[in-house]
This record gives sequence, C-alpha cells and structure tokens, in this order.
Amino acid sequence: MLLALISCFTIGSFAQATPCGFQYGKTEKDSLRCLEEISLFRNHYDQRNFKDAYSHWKNIVEICPCSWSAIFNTTYLQNIFDFLIKSTEDEELQSQYIDELLNALATRHLFFPRNYTEGNGLGFKAFYMIRYRGKSTESVMQAFDLFIESIEMEKEKTQPNIWDIYFRIAEQIARAKQDTAIMIDAYERATDYIEMAITHYYKEIDKQIPLFENLEEAFERGQIQQTEYENRKHRLSQDTARSMQFINNYLRTLKNIENTFTPFAPCHVLEQVYSNKLEQNKNNLPALKKMLIIMNKGGCTDAPVFAEILNIVHQAEPSAQTANLMGYYSLNHGDYNAALNFFKEAINLFETNEQKADPWYMIGLIHQIRGNFPEARSAALEVLRVKPNSGRAYILIGDLYASSGSKCSSDDAIPFDFNWAAADKYARAAAVDPSVAELAREKRSRLRFPSMQDRFARGFTTEGAEYRVGCWINEVTTVR
Repeated sequence: MLLALISCFTIGSFAQATPCGFQYGKTEKDSLRCLEEISLFRNHYDQRNFKDAYSHWKNIVEICPCSWSAIFNTTYLQNIFDFLIKSTEDEELQSQYIDELLNALATRHLFFPRNYTEGNGLGFKAFYMIRYRGKSTESVMQAFDLFIESIEMEKEKTQPNIWDIYFRIAEQIARAKQDTAIMIDAYERATDYIEMAITHYYKEIDKQIPLFENLEEAFERGQIQQTEYENRKHRLSQDTARSMQFINNYLRTLKNIENTFTPFAPCHVLEQVYSNKLEQNKNNLPALKKMLIIMNKGGCTDAPVFAEILNIVHQAEPSAQTANLMGYYSLNHGDYNAALNFFKEAINLFETNEQKADPWYMIGLIHQIRGNFPEARSAALEVLRVKPNSGRAYILIGDLYASSGSKCSSDDAIPFDFNWAAADKYARAAAVDPSVAELAREKRSRLRFPSMQDRFARGFTTEGAEYRVGCWINEVTTVR
C-alpha cells in the first residue's frame, strides 16, 4: 500500500537532496532494479497491458518512489486503476485498488513537490472518490469537503474539471438538504477564483503582444533570418494559443456553473439573503465583494441592497470592478457625467486589455447618446486598440456614421454618402466577430445609399471608385 511509503521520509542515512533520502533506491542493487522496473512499466503501459504495468508500478513506489515523477501522473493512474477496478468483481479488491489510487493522488506532492501540489492532489482525490464511491452519501460529503479544501489551496489554479464536478456535487447536496445557501457559497467561491484565472491568462496574452511586435520589427530590419523568425513566431503563437485554450475552458466552465446556479438564486432570493447578511457584514469587504459579483451576474443591479453594498465597497476600497459597476449604476440612473468618470477610473485600474474594452465601449455609448459623435468614435477606436476583434465597436462606429445625416448633409456632398462609410464598418464587424455578424448584416441592409442620379451629377460614375466622405467622418470609402 502506498501509505507505507511515507516511512521512507524517516531514513536519515542518505545525505542526498531528495524527499526520500535517495532517488533510485537504497542500494546499488535497488537502483539497477528500479531502472529495470521503470522500463518494464513503460513497455507494458504503452501496450495497454495495464495489469502487468500495475505490478511494476507497485515495485517502483516501493523501491524508488522519488525516481520518476510520471508514476504519479494522473493519466497513468486513471488508466491503470480504472482497468483494475472494472476488471474484478471482488469488492474487497476493488476497495483496495481505490484506496491505492486515492493515496497516490493525496501523497504525490511529498515525493515531487515541483510537479504536484497538495491542493491539486486533494482535488483529484475528491474527483475519484465521487467516481468510484459516489453512491455512498458519506463518501460524497467527504469528497465535497476535500473539494473545498483543495480549492482554497489552489485558488485560481483549480482546474476546470474540478470546478465542474465540485459544482455538480454542491447542487446535489443543496437539493437534498433544500439549502440554497450551499449553492450561493459554492457560486461565490467558483466565480471569484475562475475570474482570477481568466484574468491571469489574459495577462499572459498581453505579455506576448510586445514580443510579437519586437519580433516583427527585428525581422523587417534584417536582424534575424527567416528560419529563426518563423521558429520564434511559432513558439509565441503556441504560447498565446495555449493561454486562449485555458481561457476558453474556464469560460465554458463558468457558463455551465452559471446555468446551474441561476434556478437556485433568482433576484428576490438574493435580495432576501443578502439583505439579511448585510448588517453583520458591513465591515467584511471580501464577503461584500462576493455579494456584488453574484448580484451583478444575476442581473439584480436594480435592487436597493445592491446599490448599498456597491457604495460601501467602492468607498472603502475602490477597484476596477467596483468603478465599472458604479459606471453602470450611474448610467442607468441618468447621471452621464458620473458614469464617464467611473468608467475612466475603471480603465485606469483594470490590468488587461480585455478588461479595458468594456468601459471604453460604454464611454462611446454615452457620447453617442449625448450626440458627441467624434468623441464616441474615439472611444470605439480605443476599444479596437485593446481588442481588435470587437465587432460591437465597429457596429458603434457604423451607427455613428449612419446617424450623421443632419451633421453631414451639404450641397457639395453626395446625399447619403455617409452610409457608404457606415456599410464598411458593419461589414468589418461581421468579418471579425461572428457573434454580431447577423446584427451587422441587418443594419447594413437598412442603409439608404446614394442614388445613381446623385452620383452622376457629381461625376462619380464608376463602381468601386475611391471616395472620401467629408464632414466629421473624413474617411475614404468606395462608390457603390
């Protein structure tokens, strides 16, 4: 049993820098056997002979558990023990296999602290407790407690698959106990750390941008050869793609969690729960912040308790998130000046380009409402600077152009020429952002373009000819 391996930490006669006091065994004979067992394990595992691979796995963890980190790899462990557990009907033997698997996950960080963390091991231990002992209420409750312990250790490093099953178990327990508070607590924990994880990976992407720019500049100046340029660009692209994959996984997990949580906490329930909790938590900023996040995600921002919590938190500890929420609250209550100031504050406080895109967009909308079209376009261009694939920013510019009739009608201009420029922006929106493509096409279809007669009267008879829209737009488009 793997538990017996902990005894290796008591060995003090070997002054080598490994947790066990030795890496490949106590003696030279052990070392030779250790290397042989690793080779045999690999051969049997690669042939999917999991039964024999298990025998060699046991020998490795008994003789030299610090020799090779892969013996505690989650994929290896799952494939081997899943086969063993399913291949026998002996319940006692099944239980032994399950115990060995859970032990390996819970203790692997002791042998390879650089490869595995205690929190990660506990999370996977809970995961497999549910998988193999999920019919037992006692095991489910133990696993749920382990999930919480793991998450509080790992925080934003908690993996999406752990979040998924943790939240499913929270739902199961909440329904069984008819206790909404369990789901609220689970949701607060999940959204807090998942948002942190997403922010972390967006920061990683932001770090790649100047590296790409420097690489392009060096190549254009002839400072690096084509092969080196392509290799470095490929590596940078892989790093960015890897970060985006993590972001997408976390976003998908967060969406699943939100869909599960919504039926448990409609606004009237959250208002009641948080109104009761507010008085005793007025000085508990972490608790208040979680309340804000949940009420905001639930669309409960019109509730009086939301405004009260928001004001307390922003006064005590202004942050990008609270400034952004204050901006929305001020906008919804018609205070445009306050909204502009809060959104600008949020931009200064946010750390990633992705985060800054939304307040810039809201600034653009406020200027549009006020009829300040050049200022609105400037804000939309800031959105595109930090988020080049923002379809809604292009749509905003298109809307500004399409609404410019009274501002841009003069004797020397072709009537409705501004709609050519608007059509360009709608087309660009559809091209860069599939989520707004249908809306962009619909807006474009409603545009009224210059008539052939008006075009001919001003000498623009050729389709596709270059044309500059004047007025505040001052942009080159094409005749159509």
